[in-house]
Amino acid sequence: MGRQPCPMRRDVAIAVSPAPRYHRHASGGAVSSVGTTHSPLVDGHGRRLEYLRLSVTDRCNFRCAYCLPQGCPKDAGSAPLGLDEIERLVRAFADLGFWKVRLTGGEPTLRRDIVEMVERVASVPGMRHVGITTNGYRLDELAPALARAGLACLNVSVDSLDPDRFAAITGAAGLHRVLAGVEAALDGGIERVKVNVVLLAGTLEADLDRFLDWVRERPLTVRFIELMQTAGDPGYFVRNHVSAEALERLLEERGWTRQQRTGAAGPAVDFVKKGHRGRIGVIAPYRKGFCAECNRLRVTAAGNLRLCLFDEREVPLRHLLASDGQRAALAAAVRAAVGAKPEGHHLAEGRLGRDRSLASIGG
Repeated sequence: MGRQPCPMRRDVAIAVSPAPRYHRHASGGAVSSVGTTHSPLVDGHGRRLEYLRLSVTDRCNFRCAYCLPQGCPKDAGSAPLGLDEIERLVRAFADLGFWKVRLTGGEPTLRRDIVEMVERVASVPGMRHVGITTNGYRLDELAPALARAGLACLNVSVDSLDPDRFAAITGAAGLHRVLAGVEAALDGGIERVKVNVVLLAGTLEADLDRFLDWVRERPLTVRFIELMQTAGDPGYFVRNHVSAEALERLLEERGWTRQQRTGAAGPAVDFVKKGHRGRIGVIAPYRKGFCAECNRLRVTAAGNLRLCLFDEREVPLRHLLASDGQRAALAAAVRAAVGAKPEGHHLAEGRLGRDRSLASIGG
């Protein structure tokens, strides 16, 4: 029997230090008194990088079968970045032309300072879009405060709409609570609410029609994400992988229409149907050319730069987050590293990266 879900521990909450002072433009936007200017960041394959995925903890209170079936490792969550470190990091990325940040985990809402974190990140000049990916367990209570803090986009993991199947996948009997959180987010003023569903064996039979009915009256995007193999449990991938193409065929058979992708689109291919307020997205990481428009970098909960989700290399950044005066050096370190960003993830060749799970890097 696996470990129980990881409880929220004292070391997950980070002490808050006073925020640095800012002056303001005539337009009203806050600007750091130590601000710098850089040209846009472009990798060695000509892709402009402007999206930061920042893990703020590697702890989680769920033990999803595809991520943490045994619960969190004992050393998880011991020293995530603090609020001041996170703000300094985001300011340096803003200097590099980044305008979008997503806070991930682990489960970011286990951080008791998550609302202030969103507020501080959203106040960084140039950061126009702040999002969170969450399992939704605390969302019912947090959604209004997160909206007031400046959260623009919310991704909630809901791997099944059947309570028993949800509990079997996530190790948590809390579907009703997660769904209440989704409704709270829709009612609470968060601009964009998406639901993430990892596509597993049985999903098409047990859940597809439930999700299609769910978006009939709700302005949600439900995104089915093709299962990606990690180094932790290759047998799980073999038993549970379902191709994204199989899902797309079923959607088209049910009258859903594929939308034309735009240059600013994320990794999902969207489908719409008349009479439905929401839409369905399909994320197919094994599709040829999936990485061609990648615009993101990742930073782990411990402050290491990851150029690709499945890259084995990491660049330590935490030593450059100790003071505001290191901001230019931090931006320079990121700029120097991006030339090594790989063209693609190489999952099809069996190169699975260094992680046995995705909890520390945010998936």
